[in-house]
Amino acid sequence: MKIDELIINELIKSRANNRADLDFLKRKVAKKYKIPMPSNIRLLKLYHELLKEKRVKKSKKIENLLKTRPVRSLSGIVNVSVLTKPYPCPGRCLYCPLEAGIPKSYLSGEPAVERAKKMNYNPFSQVKTRIESLDNQGHPTDKIELRIIGGTWSFYPKNYQTYFIKRCFDACNREEGKTLKEVQKRNERAKHKIVGLSVETRPDFITKTEIKRMRKLGITRVELGVQSTYDDVLKLNIRGHGVQETILATKLLKDTGFKICYQMMLNLLGSNLKKDKKMFEELFRKPDFRPDLLKIYPCALLKEAPLYRFWKRGKYRPYTKKRLINLIKEVKKKIPYYVRIQRIARDIPSPRIIAGGSKLLNVRQVIARKIKSEGWRCRCIRCREIREDYNPKEKLKLFRQDYRASGGREIFLSFENKNRSKLYSLLRLRVSSQCNEERPRYIIPVLEGAAIIREVHTYGQLVPVAERKKLAPQHQGLGKKLIREAEKIIKKEWGLNKITVIAAVGTRDYFRKLGYRLKDEYMIKSLS
Repeated sequence: MKIDELIINELIKSRANNRADLDFLKRKVAKKYKIPMPSNIRLLKLYHELLKEKRVKKSKKIENLLKTRPVRSLSGIVNVSVLTKPYPCPGRCLYCPLEAGIPKSYLSGEPAVERAKKMNYNPFSQVKTRIESLDNQGHPTDKIELRIIGGTWSFYPKNYQTYFIKRCFDACNREEGKTLKEVQKRNERAKHKIVGLSVETRPDFITKTEIKRMRKLGITRVELGVQSTYDDVLKLNIRGHGVQETILATKLLKDTGFKICYQMMLNLLGSNLKKDKKMFEELFRKPDFRPDLLKIYPCALLKEAPLYRFWKRGKYRPYTKKRLINLIKEVKKKIPYYVRIQRIARDIPSPRIIAGGSKLLNVRQVIARKIKSEGWRCRCIRCREIREDYNPKEKLKLFRQDYRASGGREIFLSFENKNRSKLYSLLRLRVSSQCNEERPRYIIPVLEGAAIIREVHTYGQLVPVAERKKLAPQHQGLGKKLIREAEKIIKKEWGLNKITVIAAVGTRDYFRKLGYRLKDEYMIKSLS
C-alpha cells in the first residue's frame, strides 16, 4: 500500500503526460522496490481512497492517465451490454449455434455471456456490476447506452420484457421503483442516465403493435437481424423471413424515429464473394434499405450450428483470411458518410471456430492497418469520430446530406473539419412519406404532421453532465446548433410547424431546456 501511495504521489509531482511516461515511472518504482508493476486499476482505486481521505489533491491528469481502455468512453457514451435469460428461439437458421443454458446464437467464452452467467442472467446485477467495473477503470458513467442482447427480443414474454428493462433502470437509478413509468421518470435526473436503449430482433417481428410497445419500454434503437438481402440465400439458410419483411420493418421503424442497425452476415451458404460485395452496394443504392448503422459478421463455422454438417459433407466452404479481409475492405470503400460500422466480427473465442478467415478476431485492426498502408480512409462514422484528437481552435464546417429512404427524406447534418476526417457532432432528421399523404395513418398519433429527429450525438471524451472540458467537444453547444438548424430546415423548406424527437429517457431534460415537452414517449416542439 505504501509503495502504491508513493507511486501516486510521484505521479502527481511528475510531468507525466502520456501512457509512455506513466509506464516508465511504474517500471522505475517497481525496479527500485523489487515489486511487480502495479496495475492501473489498483492505482486508480488507491488514488480515489487517498482523495476521499484528503491525503492527495484532485488531479484530472492522473485520472486520465490511469484510465483503463480509454476508447470505452471516447464516443461520448459508455456501452453497457446486458444478456437476457435463455429462451426458445422461433428461428432454425443453419449458421446459428445452440449451447445449453445460453441464449441461442451466443456461446460461452464471449465476455458478455460470461458476465451474465456469473449473475444468473439477472439484469439488475449485470448493469450494476458493469457500471462499477467501468467506474473502477476510470470511465465517467453519466451517459449509458444500454444494449439488450440475447436472441429475438420480440419473442420474449411481454411481462419478462417489462421486468427486464425496469430492473436495468433500477440499477442505473441505484434504487428500486414500483413501476416502469416511475423508474423511467426517476432516470431523467439519475447519476447514470440511459441515453440510448437498443434491442435485437428479427424483421418479421416488427409490427405496428410491437413498435408501440417498444416506445413504451423506452427503446430508441433496433438491431435487425437482416443477414442477407437475397431471398434465395435466406431460404437456403432457413432464416424464416424474406427481403420484403426487412423492407417493411425498416420503413415502420424509420417513420417512428428509431435508429436502425442491420446485422449483416458474409459467407452464408449459397452466397459468394461477388454476391456479398454486390449486397453491400445495394444496401446503400436502394432507398428501401439504407440503415444508419451496420454490424458485419463473417459467418463463423461452429460445431454447435447445423451448418457444420454441410461443411463436413463438403457442401460449404468458408472464406480464407485473405479473401475475407479483401472483401471487407471493398465493403468499407462503399460506406456513406451517414453510416457507422458498429462491429466487424463477433467476440466468439477463436478455438471454437472450426475453419476459415473468421478465426481472425482482430480483423478490424488488421483491415485498419491495411487501409492506412494503402493511403485511403474509411468514411464510416466510427472511423471519423474525433475521439482524443480534439482541437478547440480547429475550424468546423456544417455538412448536410439529403437522401431518400423508405419512402421518406433523410437529412444528415454534421459538424466536421474541412476534409471530413474528424466528425464532432451529428443529427439525423426525417420527414416521413406520411407528411405528403392526403389521408396519412400514423402508427403513433403524436407524430402526425411532424418531422422527427432520430438522433443527436456529440462524440469525443464522455463529459459528465453539467461539466465542461476545454479539450472535449461535449457540452460546447454543437448539438444545440444542429437542433436549431434542423428546426429551421423543417420550418422554411418543408412548411412544417411541428418537430419531434425519439429521445431516450435520460436525455429528456436536455430537450426540455430547448423548448420541447414530453408527450407519448416523444419530445415535441411547436415551431409556429
